[in-house]
Amino acid sequence: MTAPLRSDAVRVRAPGKLNVYFEVGPLLDDGYHAVASAYQAVSLFEEVWAVAADDFRLEVTGSVDVSAVPLDDRNLALRAARILAQHTGYEGGVHLTVDKHVPVAGGMGGGSADAAAALVACDALWRTDVGSAELHRLAARLGADVPFALMGGTAVGLGRGDRLSPALATGRFEWVIALADGGLSTPAVYSELDRLRARAVSAGHPSTGAIPLDRISGARDDDADPAVGTGVLHALRAGDPEELAAHLHNDLQEATLSLRPELSDVLELGERSGALAGIVSGSGPTTAFLAEDLESALELQVTLSAAGYTALHAHGPVPGARLI
Repeated sequence: MTAPLRSDAVRVRAPGKLNVYFEVGPLLDDGYHAVASAYQAVSLFEEVWAVAADDFRLEVTGSVDVSAVPLDDRNLALRAARILAQHTGYEGGVHLTVDKHVPVAGGMGGGSADAAAALVACDALWRTDVGSAELHRLAARLGADVPFALMGGTAVGLGRGDRLSPALATGRFEWVIALADGGLSTPAVYSELDRLRARAVSAGHPSTGAIPLDRISGARDDDADPAVGTGVLHALRAGDPEELAAHLHNDLQEATLSLRPELSDVLELGERSGALAGIVSGSGPTTAFLAEDLESALELQVTLSAAGYTALHAHGPVPGARLI
């Protein structure tokens, strides 16, 4: 269908995410991995403005380095707008302005949040009214993290991470996010994980110089589907940061540290400086520290900043993509 052009702008905010638990299955024949994730949306937000136009255009600003963000159809937000237009038969276009506050290529799903926000913004701007379920189906075509950016809150993701089920989380969890220079390619991190796993299996013991099997995050000797541990789900339900800290887990962390070994320094500093636990966020290189309470989080943020790191405070869970 063709909707009338509108001159007003639509503004949508969508959150970044942390994977408080992330388990990766073995490499599959299709080149992907089955995963199990416990996602939490946190209060680092992307904002997208959509204005009706005759074609599809994009500009990007932000408080983080946006120099590596593509402005063509490699950009998920622009692809989201095109997919929605194609799906609904909308014949116009849109001018998207993305204001980024989630680290770029930092493992926190900033690009996925942009895509989710663009879907919501264009649906409202064009009055296509496709509905929540259909938006989620379109989001899944754009990437595993896009449906969660629509949903927000706390959720368990299975399959490629896009088969979502809401998870109960009570209370508020306080996080300190440490940014790193440069980004990391998610496919490169997965490839490194596969390499480390294969190397550990073939080596058999540490004397060969390979990392031993029991030190490779998520090294698996069976075909069981990955699953989110019950301990992390219980901690989220209880709203207990100390219990959650004991169950934070990321199978990609070993591979990320192999590619960026200097990240071990900030993890050690954060944990020495009062964090309940630290973890690489997704495929990295951003690191996240869980704090006991707001005061502890702010103190840790000051400590990391004084050591020369860019440190941000965030809390979760927060809602998914929403009109403002």
